[in-house]
Formats: sequence, C-alpha cells, structure tokens
Amino acid sequence: MSNSASMHLQQWAFVFGILGNIVSIMVCLAPLLTFYQIYKKKETGGFKSTPYLFALCSAMFWIYYAFLKTDAILLITINTAGCVMETIYITMFLIYAPKKARIKTIRILGSLNLGLFSLILVLTMMLAKGLSRLKIVGWLCVAFSACVFAAPLSVLRLVIRTKSVEFMPFSLSFFLTLSAILWFFYGLLLKDLYVALPNIAGFAFGVLQMIMYAIYRNKKTVVKKVVITTTEEEDKEHPYQENNKSPNAHDHQYVAGNKTTISTTISGDHVISLGTIGNAEVHPIDLEVIEIDHIGVLGCENVTLEEV
Repeated sequence: MSNSASMHLQQWAFVFGILGNIVSIMVCLAPLLTFYQIYKKKETGGFKSTPYLFALCSAMFWIYYAFLKTDAILLITINTAGCVMETIYITMFLIYAPKKARIKTIRILGSLNLGLFSLILVLTMMLAKGLSRLKIVGWLCVAFSACVFAAPLSVLRLVIRTKSVEFMPFSLSFFLTLSAILWFFYGLLLKDLYVALPNIAGFAFGVLQMIMYAIYRNKKTVVKKVVITTTEEEDKEHPYQENNKSPNAHDHQYVAGNKTTISTTISGDHVISLGTIGNAEVHPIDLEVIEIDHIGVLGCENVTLEEV
C-alpha cells in the first residue's frame, strides 16, 4: 500500500475516532439521570454497582493498551473520560448504598479494579516485552469489553419477562450501537484487531436491544395487587399509615379492618417504589411469588398476589 493510501486510511480512522469519542462520551453521561435520582432519594434502591466496576476496569486496561501501542491518543482520551465518570458513579453509589451493597462494592473494587489490574500490570511489565506484552493486554481488553457489552443481557431478560421496555430506553441502545460501529471502523482502518473485534459483539447486542424494543414498546407494564391480611394484634403492633408515599411512587394503600390492599406496579425482578410501607425501596420479587420484609409487614398471616 502506498504512503498516500496509508495516510488516507489514517485520516479516516482519525475521523471515526473523533466521532467515536463524541458518541461514547454521550453514552458515559447516560447514567447521570439515574444517579441524580439516587442523590435526591439518598438511596440506591435496586441499582447494582457491578456494571460500573467492570466499565471502570475495562477503561483502565484500554488506557494501558493505548500507552503500550503509542500513537493512540483517541483511545486515551475517551477511556480517561470513562474512568473519571465511572469513578464518580461508583463514589456516589458507595455514599448512598446500604451497608451490605457498599461492602460488596468495595470488595469487588479492591479485588478487580485494584488487585487484578495491578497484578497484570506488574506481570506484563516483568515477564513480557514488546509485541507479546501488547498482545496480552489487547486480549484482556477484548475480554473486559465483551463483559461490558454483555451487561445489557440481564436487561433483555427483564424486558422479556415483563413485556416492558421501561428499563431499556431506545436512545441508549441506539447510541451504544452507533458507538460500536464507529469504533469498529476505527479499528478496521488501523488494522487493530483488539479494537475492532469487541465492537462486533457490541453492534450485535445493540441491534438485538433495538429489535426487542420494537417488539415490546407498545406492551403495558404488568400491574399487580398485593392483599395483606393481618390479625388485630399485628395491626396494633405495626400500624399502617395511609399513603406514606415517595415523590415517584405510584402505590396506594387502603385499610379496611384487618385487610390491607396495596396496588403497585411490578416490573420483572423488582417492585418499584413500595412507598406505602416505608421509605421508597426496590425489592426483588418473582412474578408469581412476592416476599415483603419490612417494618409494618413482618408477621403477616397471609399475603396474596392478584392481578388488577
């Protein structure tokens, strides 16, 4: 290939890299609304820190890879921005998460983002050189990128179970797909297998999400009714208060004698904002069986789940 043709490909790669940076930053900023809600409520609810921990680790490995490869400034810029944003998200999660989730997050952060990364950094610097070191780190980047791209699979499972796309906004799926396309061509034009390969998977997952969105976008969220029956002694021990609601709750409580009915929206694995029982929380549930363990509900004789 002539020098002019090679320069032409590098120029196009630079264009795709710039566009990839812009779109990827938009994707990195997508969780801001989620964490703003966490800040307002002063609690993390049912959100998990694992995706942000893996995204941070992936960005750290990509920065290491970019420094080893040299002349990969566009990989450094986007992954540095990713490290900053993921660190902010994880910090906010640690501030507002319950103790158990906080301890779990710290353990993963210490073992994965600090322990594993530091170990690989030391081993590759000591035991590998030149192209061999670059290949090892490159394949590690592919592996962690695959983990990050595979994270939405749990969301797809939730969409299929609930027939609702509430937790899978189309805009995010679209920009993830667009980002994968841009970075694929960036890697292809530079003949960088380690950049191009994981973005094939990213493109496939993104298209799958958009197909699922098209299938389920007009489906209604499943609405259930929880009927709780208590004894008079339990009513005296744990008195209920009507409509103790959080700002975002869509739940209503009606008390008639010893029977309390709570209407709430159930989306797959969670009851969202069960505000009639106490503070707004996200409780894991099953579509057929519901377990409520909270002050005011403990010791109920009978709990039934009915469709409204």
